[in-house]
Amino acid sequence: MAVGVFDSGLGGLTVLDAVQKKLPEVPFVYFADSAHAPYGVRNADDIYNLTTAAVSRLWDEGCDLVILACNTASAAALRRMQESWIPRDKRVLGVFVPLIEALTERKWGDNSPPREVAIKHVALFATPATVASRAFQRELAFRAIGVDVEAQACGGVVDAIEDGDMILAEALVRSHVDALKRKMPEPEAAILGCTHYPIMADAFQEALGPEVAVYSQANLVAESLADYLDRHPGMLGAGTETKYLTTGNPVKVSTGATRFLRRQVTFEQA
Repeated sequence: MAVGVFDSGLGGLTVLDAVQKKLPEVPFVYFADSAHAPYGVRNADDIYNLTTAAVSRLWDEGCDLVILACNTASAAALRRMQESWIPRDKRVLGVFVPLIEALTERKWGDNSPPREVAIKHVALFATPATVASRAFQRELAFRAIGVDVEAQACGGVVDAIEDGDMILAEALVRSHVDALKRKMPEPEAAILGCTHYPIMADAFQEALGPEVAVYSQANLVAESLADYLDRHPGMLGAGTETKYLTTGNPVKVSTGATRFLRRQVTFEQA
């Protein structure tokens, strides 16, 4: 009955932590493609090929349902995977959907015409690949009108977090927020469009100011997954064991993950 959770590195652990707390009875297999991280500076074909390889590995672990806990993979690869690659008996879900549902206050299956929403000026902080894909803007436009989205590519933040250099990460966050505010001086909401960024949520909030609503994804994804499994219990796969897999150095990744989650996490070689 295992569910797979995939990220290029450690950022998806923010999602994993939330879904484990929400669904403690479900075993999760986490896959970190640390040998190829970060994905945010790669081209779309690279991201697609790496993501499909990782998802296939999670299927081998008995995970018929996989969460792409990686905005870059969700933005650059998921639509292509859904159109031509995923078998009928498997599911791969991204992290954009719950976020856009929250922002537009409408369910994903609501196919009524786009309508106005309360928030008009949205700042999107994401990796360069996510920004280049314009996936968030595309999906938002299907559901809302009159929303101005200003995207800021946050180079270096993921690397700093993965390396545990929080001083550098905070400095980069302030720099990227300053750059965003030069383009959009008064955002009403900010989207942390990378699963690494919740670790820096306080830094983003401080730089943006208390009047800006900051949306991150972990709890939204957990609520959405619980609802999905309630409606589709057959998508729980055959896997029975919680595991942590990585393409990188398991000792190094385990150390980073333990620091990330503040509890012991032990990775195996994928």
